[in-house]
Amino acid sequence: MSAATTRSRTARTPAPDRLCAEAVDLARAAAEEAAAPGVVGEHVGLVSEGDRVVTHFFECREPGYRGWRWAVTVARASRAKNVTLDETVLLPGSDALLAPEWVPWSERLRPGDMGPGDLLPTEADDLRLEPGYTGEDEPPPNSAVSEVSQEMADLVDAEDAELTTRPATTSRGSIAAVAEELGMRRARVLSRYGLHTAADRWDEGFGAKTPMAQAAPASCVTCAFLVPLAGSLKQAFGVCANEFGPADGHVVSLSYGCGGHSEAAVMPKPPKPAPHALDTMQVDEYPLRPARDSGSVPAEPDAPTEDLGHS
Repeated sequence: MSAATTRSRTARTPAPDRLCAEAVDLARAAAEEAAAPGVVGEHVGLVSEGDRVVTHFFECREPGYRGWRWAVTVARASRAKNVTLDETVLLPGSDALLAPEWVPWSERLRPGDMGPGDLLPTEADDLRLEPGYTGEDEPPPNSAVSEVSQEMADLVDAEDAELTTRPATTSRGSIAAVAEELGMRRARVLSRYGLHTAADRWDEGFGAKTPMAQAAPASCVTCAFLVPLAGSLKQAFGVCANEFGPADGHVVSLSYGCGGHSEAAVMPKPPKPAPHALDTMQVDEYPLRPARDSGSVPAEPDAPTEDLGHS
């Protein structure tokens, strides 16, 4: 059993051919010819690729290619003594600096990446979309759609009777023709999944759980700047029309709110200043002598003054 295991390993990984393993100079010359001068480093090893086929590895000193190796494969024909060159490539090693894995553009695209002139094709099986109509050309017999379609077809035929050539259009009386006349013909519309994903995205940006809504005096459902949407989304969303609001022109949840609410509290009036302690608008009269009846001075007249002896 041991001999069989040895033969199996030898068949899978044959020992390197001696002449090919010794052709290091030939391999280095080939690597230096393919690479820029001075970027081929030391010989770091070799591996046997098959019978009389060996690959030599050399260190790569090219800036930006850390861990990469120049791989030069040499071979020798059966019973030949001359070693010939097979190929020279630059391969990454175990610790090589590699670029990130390639991601398709449809997965790399992020909101806001589109610019003027860019086209974003939609996949035929996009889960966000579904057919805008059933696809049946003929409406059910004796239905309201059938009667309207026939009346429209008769009117159009009468108006176009004088035309010799008419452009190719949908068949008269079909559901697609009626939808086109009413301006409602769309090949695809939003699916329920598309509506839910859009609603989740809008609620995350301008919903009740945002810090702005938590500090708002009231919600958007009572704001005069809210423009309601049409369809099923009008039950939960609208468009903000307040130019000073943070969500102006954005779809907001009815439970969203901001400080620009139309019915917010009126700005408080400035406080009335306290009256002055001293009235400066009137002139106070102060007598030079106190009144006789004030009780602060005696009622008798002043005594005659004495000569103080001044000359």
